[in-house]
Amino acid sequence: MTESIHHMLAARDLLPAEHYLDSGYPSAELIVGMKEGFGVTLVTPVLLDSSPQARSGAGFGRTAFAIDWDNRQATCPRGHTSTWWSPAVQRGTKAIVVKFDKETCQPCPVRDKCTRAKNGGRTLSLRAREQQQVLDEARTQQTSQEWRAKYATRAGVEGTIHQAMAVTGMRRARYRGLKKTHLEHAFSAVALNLIRLDAWWNGRPLDRTRTSHLARLDQQDFNLTA
Repeated sequence: MTESIHHMLAARDLLPAEHYLDSGYPSAELIVGMKEGFGVTLVTPVLLDSSPQARSGAGFGRTAFAIDWDNRQATCPRGHTSTWWSPAVQRGTKAIVVKFDKETCQPCPVRDKCTRAKNGGRTLSLRAREQQQVLDEARTQQTSQEWRAKYATRAGVEGTIHQAMAVTGMRRARYRGLKKTHLEHAFSAVALNLIRLDAWWNGRPLDRTRTSHLARLDQQDFNLTA
């Protein structure tokens, strides 16, 4: 879907420098592909490191290892180098498997912070170089307040989508055929623009103040008591 949108925007010479996506779309392949193919930077949260060390917040996660891509070797926090580097396919995705020798890992004094393997050494799973570097950079950036403030821009988009669903019923098309559906969406967009212009001109906030069910019950009890 993202690539199709970029193709349409490119045909109209309207490609943005940045494209804000929600967390359901991003992947390392997509981020790299859109940058290389269209020059568009995807601003989107990516999945965090799922290794046991990263999830627990203790021990040595993948980022604790120095990766020498040119020499196809990894160095652990204790200064030991890997002995195995091989391409692989994991869950249908191309990857690189890096292994450390068990003779090196077994006597290591910080072994319990590095691997759960009982007999073998530490194993790392990497993506292709460009994808892994982009993924690491994105994970680092999205933890900063600056990035979070920047990504908050998307909150307005989510509000627009919600309003479009609630007001115009865009979730289900009223007509069959792409041309008719496209025209329906265009009319819906015009309607939303008019609604927002009217709210702006008359100083009315677009968001409504909501009262929870519990608050309503409390208010009713108060009125009955009074």
